[in-house]
Amino acid sequence: MQRVAIIGCGGSGKTTIGRRLAAAIGIRATHLDAIYYDEEWNTLPQDKFAAVQEELVAADSWVIEGNYASTLPIRLARVTHVIFLDLPAATCLWGIAQRRWRYRGGQHHQAGVYDRITWGFITYIWGYRRQMAPRVRALLAEHAGHAQVHVVRSRHAANRLTEQLPGAAARC
Repeated sequence: MQRVAIIGCGGSGKTTIGRRLAAAIGIRATHLDAIYYDEEWNTLPQDKFAAVQEELVAADSWVIEGNYASTLPIRLARVTHVIFLDLPAATCLWGIAQRRWRYRGGQHHQAGVYDRITWGFITYIWGYRRQMAPRVRALLAEHAGHAQVHVVRSRHAANRLTEQLPGAAARC
């Protein structure tokens, strides 16, 4: 795995998988939330957000995690592997609750994850598989035909996938 995009709903485990995979490869994972949002929840303008991703994907190896379907084609153009975490809404909501508990409701910048739970975020998670996942699948079909795509539908399958990665034995 040389250039990996990890995509999926909030709470699906993108950051955890990204961290594990980056450690196995021996690089740092890039968390798109940390690029898109600042400490006050201001967003990066779309053109600058896209430009940053263009720079990131020019590297020889990378692990980038984050959904952001509007800029997904940038990542898919150079990706060698895609991990699409297509988990049920209840699993993702549980992941959000666990993250909130683990980090006591604060932002944890070192991981690039922002813990801001709003009603809009909850409804986004609840409707992700019905509304956003079909769009993601269409983008994968259109832009990732050259890549190996792993669609993961459970936490167990995600753990099994990361255990099979190069360097997994060294992490355990």
